[in-house]
Amino acid sequence: MKKLNTAIIGAGKVAHIHARALLKIEICDLKAVYNWKKNKAIDFAVEYDLEAYEDIEEMILREEIEMVTVCTPHPAHLDCVLAALSAGAHVIVEKPLAVSLDDCDRMINLAEDRKLNLGMISQRRLYQPVIRVKQAIDKGKIGHPILGIVYLFGWRDEEYYKSDPWRGKWELEGGGVLVNQAPHQLDLFQWYMGEIDELYGYWANFNHPFIEVEDTALAIVKFKTGAFGSIMVSNSQHPALFGKVHVFGSNGSSIGVQTDGGAMFIAGMSKIEEAPFNDIWTIPGEEKLYQVWKKEDEDFFQRIDPMLYYHQWQLRDFIESILDKRKPMISGVEGRKTVELFNAIYESNSTGKPVKFPLRSG
Repeated sequence: MKKLNTAIIGAGKVAHIHARALLKIEICDLKAVYNWKKNKAIDFAVEYDLEAYEDIEEMILREEIEMVTVCTPHPAHLDCVLAALSAGAHVIVEKPLAVSLDDCDRMINLAEDRKLNLGMISQRRLYQPVIRVKQAIDKGKIGHPILGIVYLFGWRDEEYYKSDPWRGKWELEGGGVLVNQAPHQLDLFQWYMGEIDELYGYWANFNHPFIEVEDTALAIVKFKTGAFGSIMVSNSQHPALFGKVHVFGSNGSSIGVQTDGGAMFIAGMSKIEEAPFNDIWTIPGEEKLYQVWKKEDEDFFQRIDPMLYYHQWQLRDFIESILDKRKPMISGVEGRKTVELFNAIYESNSTGKPVKFPLRSG
């Protein structure tokens, strides 16, 4: 059986999830870890029986690494991805792919030039209630989407922003709730609804005076199909965590998923408290099914480690895409769409005008 030599870039909280997932995939041989702080790389390497490096190119060449997962904070994604691609490795990146479209395009273009796969982690696409919504849309069960709605309400306190020096600053983090907490829901929104034509957005900082970036944002969206959409995301509501994506169809049917609920959590530190579920489902003849699905989905969620399970699923797909010489389930191009969306909200707020898609990088 062919095994792919893999390595992890970044030895922080989410890297532990990636390490545990990769070690469970039989077509993967996890060999090394890079971190810019050598001592942190060494501690991580000892825990998982790996080799530690403080130079990405050296790690890839010496260990004959074919694929890396980038688990650094997103401000460091660009340099790490470019270094790995330049050294000849396929790369999958934690969300968001980057902060700017220029950074996204530099990654995508280099991957295409080197004929290497570039992917982005968006494991909520693999939740069964999320898949049900996508399948119902694709099968025409709601006619066609005419309205999509995203909600994400949560809370981040001052200690959260103090936990890393880059948090809450435009120059370092690149944004607030749109960049860090909302990308999963924004990814599902555009995955369900299709290509965006125009967007009008606002952002504000309502109750986090100790940070520079937004704690709340909203937008009105027009899609190329003629459908409408709305986005409302916030870190200003306490206590809270719930994220929802709802889609309404031309035949009057409504479907949706609550992707997140319960207390706020940090990947690699705390657990997901509530299972995702279909919270609205009015397709004729299927109106009561979501009550059955909810119990089934909750039972399944309780039997697994959700962060590990869904990361392992997507990482396996990425490895298989390399071995099978195909595109991954979620490519860098897909990841770019979320970056384009939140940059459009920032631009619209700045100009006071609607923003037409596609946005230009640079």
